[in-house]
Amino acid sequence: MSASSKTTAAAKTVLQKVAETSGTKTFKKPLEVLPRPRAHWVGNGFNVFPVFAHYAFTKHVSPFLMFDYAAPKYFKPSDRRRGVGQHPHRGFETITIAFQGEVQHEDSTGNSGIIGEGDIQWMTAGRGIIHEEWQSTRFQKKGGTLEMCQLWLNLPAKYKMTKPRYQPILKKQIPTVYMTGKLTQAAAAKKKTSQSSSQEEKQESKLAAAESPNGNVRVIAGTFRGTKGPAKTFTPVDIFDVNLTRANVTFDIDLKKGHNTIVFVRRGNIVLNGKDRLGPQQVARMGTEGETIQVSGITSDSQLLILSGEPIDEPIANMGPFCMNTQQELRQAVLDYQSGKMGK
Repeated sequence: MSASSKTTAAAKTVLQKVAETSGTKTFKKPLEVLPRPRAHWVGNGFNVFPVFAHYAFTKHVSPFLMFDYAAPKYFKPSDRRRGVGQHPHRGFETITIAFQGEVQHEDSTGNSGIIGEGDIQWMTAGRGIIHEEWQSTRFQKKGGTLEMCQLWLNLPAKYKMTKPRYQPILKKQIPTVYMTGKLTQAAAAKKKTSQSSSQEEKQESKLAAAESPNGNVRVIAGTFRGTKGPAKTFTPVDIFDVNLTRANVTFDIDLKKGHNTIVFVRRGNIVLNGKDRLGPQQVARMGTEGETIQVSGITSDSQLLILSGEPIDEPIANMGPFCMNTQQELRQAVLDYQSGKMGK
């Protein structure tokens, strides 16, 4: 992504000061909380956690296929390229989010660029693309901390052979919705019984801060409280980058009934729907029934990704960098790549 990339829409900031209320909302129930998986290397530049584990490429996380997360890791300055060389994709989209550091991309359609902190590279492989991704040359030579993730998002059969597309989404294009939550029951009880001693007055002051915005959502895709994210999608998808800036404050996150939903903790510790505790790199797979989830930080500045999307009710056939509907389509993808037909 070059600095000259045209900004398609100015980012807007939305401030909402009304506390969360559950009202008549129905909550999505956690089906399973997955433990933190073991990390592995992708190429020599990305040490990632396979977040979906055995659920990758299954209907249980559809329309998402795979989710790799590289937790913050320091890399020393080096003259050696670090990343993944040329490789093909067909039949889905890749979404790369940079949280710290820089990632460089080049592909066979002529797109290239660098994404830095808060930026996103949304690549539609469609009928086929050949690309490579590295730590940027500048980052590699200077060294520093890298934190990023890559999602694979499936395409329905009618779009699997669509023309490849590249969406460079800059941090400043992504709208942020600021939220005001309500104190958890334990925090509210502490506030109610506090007395006027100097120590308790300090605690009262901290609790009163819950009346100010104390959480925010970067809307990458889909819509949150009337604010639409910049990503163009082929099927209904919500991708929210959530920051719970203050502990012991509860927020309602409205989603869509019938959608598969994943809650992933990047850092910190949270409570989900007032019951389940999740720590760093843990993930909750939610049921499709219900339309809301409730989250609160056990620690300040807990950060999570919420993924939610309409399931694609079609067969999933995957092999390496290809995801199609049938084995015959996979064989054709291999033949097209080997014969040089892919990526043109």
